[in-house]
Amino acid sequence: MDYVGIFVFAFVSIFVIVDPLAAVVTFISLTNKMDDKTKNMVAKRAVLLACVIALAFALTGNFVLNIFGIGVDSLRIAGGILLFTVALDMMHAKISRESITKNEISEYIDREDVWIFPIALPLLTGPGAITTVIVLMGNSDTILNKLVVILAIIATFIITLYVFIFSRRLYKIMGYTGMLVFTRIMGLLLAAISIEFITTGILNMFQNYGP
Repeated sequence: MDYVGIFVFAFVSIFVIVDPLAAVVTFISLTNKMDDKTKNMVAKRAVLLACVIALAFALTGNFVLNIFGIGVDSLRIAGGILLFTVALDMMHAKISRESITKNEISEYIDREDVWIFPIALPLLTGPGAITTVIVLMGNSDTILNKLVVILAIIATFIITLYVFIFSRRLYKIMGYTGMLVFTRIMGLLLAAISIEFITTGILNMFQNYGP
């Protein structure tokens, strides 16, 4: 079994939908009035909470689907459609409506618990990220494959933590234009992943329920 290939696909899928570099602009806006120590504390709390949420859904997602009688392929198709709409926003360099709105950024900019909402949820672990980890775990048919997906989730949020800690430096280096370019590239990759989810889900449903 190609564990490296599984890890790369899972990591890219999760990293693209979490998209920490695109989240930098929002994170800076929400922590603009904080000193570096407070900002880093917010980053650590937010990323830890987001990682816990992602892992929780990864571990319990299939159980929840079984309770409601929803197949993984149905979620794969629905999730693929959701991810495609997010990808369109990213390719147009917009704040994704799936994660956070401009009004929410303005409303919560002076709150002390911004690390919970809107940074951890839904900026980092919105419906798209949650759907992605559930589908990836549903695709994994062995314990080792599931562990590889979990490792990809943890790796994504470790990188996200460092991106947030060095967010102000990254913004100075890349600038707003650089962030937009990166967001568009990530959007293109996410669109490709979403199409893969949709087509795989449709093909599996035809094979399972076809004549």
